[in-house]
Amino acid sequence: MPDYGVREATWRPLPWAWAAAKLAAGRNYWLVTASVEGRPHALPVWAVWDEGERRMAFSCGPRSRKARNLVANPFVTVAVDDTVECLSLEGRAEVVDDATRREEWARRYVAKYRPLSPELDAGFVLAHLVVEVAPERALAVIEREAEFATRPTRWRFHQ
Repeated sequence: MPDYGVREATWRPLPWAWAAAKLAAGRNYWLVTASVEGRPHALPVWAVWDEGERRMAFSCGPRSRKARNLVANPFVTVAVDDTVECLSLEGRAEVVDDATRREEWARRYVAKYRPLSPELDAGFVLAHLVVEVAPERALAVIEREAEFATRPTRWRFHQ
């Protein structure tokens, strides 16, 4: 990012462990989809990151705009809800059809969010689409003046 003052001599990349912890700990994530015409759509979702699989999953209504957009265009961006320690994933989203896989994501989702929503159960998640995101790359930027030009980091994932 030389146009933003990032210089190789002072650059200190963020470790992936930092990014994985932010992905796992987040509550809300901004999901950006695009229609077949390219019209963007952004709304927050609850989601679960699994570091072992390096995958994220969320649940959504089958008639929602995000679901319709994913049918037309599977590419998404998912960003953490933090405007100081910014992190986003870019990748491909796919509706999970396999029952065992859907149940595993529902279990992870309920384990993470039940403390915030005690009535949440796997049935709620499974009554909707379960969508898995396979990241292709991630980008982090620290929006503090002392770190902005020294910490931007990009990771690439091999599918």
